Amino acid sequence: MSTSVLRTADAWWVLTPTGAAKVHTTATTTAELLADQPAIAAAATSSDTVAIEDLALVSPVTAPCRVVAQMTNFASHVKDTNGNPETVPLTFFRKTSGSISGPFADVVRPAHVRLLDYEVEIGLVFGREMPVGTAVTEDNLADYVAGLVVTNDISARDVQLPKTQFYEAKSYPTFTPVGPALVLLDADELKRFTDLRLKLWVNGELRQNMTVADMIYRPVQALQALSRFQRVDPGDLLLTGTPVGTALSAPPKPIAFVAALLPPAVRWKMFFKGQARNPRYLADGDVVEATIATDDAAIDLGRQRTVVRYAR
Repeated sequence: MSTSVLRTADAWWVLTPTGAAKVHTTATTTAELLADQPAIAAAATSSDTVAIEDLALVSPVTAPCRVVAQMTNFASHVKDTNGNPETVPLTFFRKTSGSISGPFADVVRPAHVRLLDYEVEIGLVFGREMPVGTAVTEDNLADYVAGLVVTNDISARDVQLPKTQFYEAKSYPTFTPVGPALVLLDADELKRFTDLRLKLWVNGELRQNMTVADMIYRPVQALQALSRFQRVDPGDLLLTGTPVGTALSAPPKPIAFVAALLPPAVRWKMFFKGQARNPRYLADGDVVEATIATDDAAIDLGRQRTVVRYAR
């Protein structure tokens, strides 16, 4: 049975049928908490609870940690960028853990950024060391993945695209909202990963809505590839890609073909001029909400709600 772990600035909590029960632990990091399973289990059966609404929740994934992400990992998203899901490679990039923020914290757009985008993603949280060379299989996946979280891979598209890199454009402070809950799953529950549905709304408008059935490289494949070169430790976070529905969308193929013939400076100027007219990019005061759950609610990672603010 899944266990939903919450965090405030000064404590850890477990969600129970009557409210949130405090975890009596000395753990200050996600890694330390995951090592204190008896304390989590005790809180899960406690009747001494408080109302969740009274808690000021922060990210259940603590920094510093490794934050790794998969690029263009949903078939619908690949097609929307004029790619071919049959040939798209399994590709990773890194984000700074300084980009992690809480599930209800503001998303702050830096003053120099103009095209701010959203990407709801399932985050895998590691509960065990995965050294380089680890053999990950369907049978032992749950030994390494302790649980799942809702994440939003906020992206500065006007920084990302001309520089053809992701690190800066996705690593500004508040660019990785995480939570509200770290949902710990057993091996059988983790097998329902493909049943999870990702949804994201902007100001109440549903923008993204897709199940993991659309995912190209799923956790076992991803960890098999990652373990060839990247050590992972407890408390580290892997973002697994986003479905179609982001603000960014590739131009039609004929236009893209013609634009490819132009000098890069001219091409980018034309592209960003067109993108500036796109109302789907995030604006000051926009409310972004994201949920991830199975349709029967047997697994529910909770609802994230953030507000966009422009830095002055």
